[in-house]
Amino acid sequence: QVQLVDSGGGLVQAGGSLRLSCAASGRTFNYYTMGWFRQAPGKEREFVAAISGNGGNTDYADSVKGRFTISRENAKNTVYLQMNSLKPEDTAVYYCAGRTGGMIISRYGYVYWGQGTQVTVSS
Repeated sequence: QVQLVDSGGGLVQAGGSLRLSCAASGRTFNYYTMGWFRQAPGKEREFVAAISGNGGNTDYADSVKGRFTISRENAKNTVYLQMNSLKPEDTAVYYCAGRTGGMIISRYGYVYWGQGTQVTVSS
């Protein structure tokens, strides 16, 4: 069982930056593929980024490529999402998620979820 706690959200102006963190419980964090998803009001939860267990592979949604960076520190059981050049359309609740197995973009493949952290980007 893995428990995830998201943090780092807030209110930022367009063009600004935020860094989200997700702290995981458990001793086998490096076994888990980790992902970030987001959900805006009235919309489906969508894939943002994913990172393999050893951090060697990453994947991003087209909408965030070049602006967001996912990373992890397995020694700290933590995954990060650095968000730069934020846009109003990035406004959403952001969730970290974990799964055993390889990287996928479908939310249905992720078993463990954080509680979410709100990111609001003003224009």
